[in-house]
Amino acid sequence: MNQVEQTQNYQEVDPSSDSLKHIREMIQSCIQCGTCTGSCPNEFAMDHTPRQLWRMVLMGQKDAIFHSRTFSLCSSCYSCTLRCPRGLPLTDAMHQLKLIAVREKLSEYKIANLFYKSFLDSVNDHGRVRELGMMTHFFLTLTDPMVVLKFASLGLKLMSKGKLSPHFGSKGDLPLGALFKKVEEMEKNI
Repeated sequence: MNQVEQTQNYQEVDPSSDSLKHIREMIQSCIQCGTCTGSCPNEFAMDHTPRQLWRMVLMGQKDAIFHSRTFSLCSSCYSCTLRCPRGLPLTDAMHQLKLIAVREKLSEYKIANLFYKSFLDSVNDHGRVRELGMMTHFFLTLTDPMVVLKFASLGLKLMSKGKLSPHFGSKGDLPLGALFKKVEEMEKNI
């Protein structure tokens, strides 16, 4: 079964009543030219091309979109947005898809969301990323201890080469708290 047939197997939803409505409005003038796909440096690893993803959004195929790993592989390089002949905010639309996955707590993205939260917590606490502390926090939030074992050899290798500091750091009075609160408020309004 090719990718086009796979996207046709998913049922369409009522376009006026779903969480994709805002994204659909952002890209409604997409002409399916494929420039976004041709511009994307990560397209080779995606299960659906960016062009196919936009078609699924326009068709309201929410299940297909969120069972795909296409939007999660977007690196926000803005190549698609800069080259789009219609001037569509494609990178922003990808970001909106990521926000929906976080808000709806989709199980496929649980580990990625926990990693992202651990990263941001480290920056918020220390003003920078403290790798060992961040990874410890991340591993403690996981329910599967086998995941830790998968990364143990890499962690030991990084420590032996001096690339990973055993220093956990300490909390300090950093001006980042206000910044994090502002971003949180802005994301609630999106």
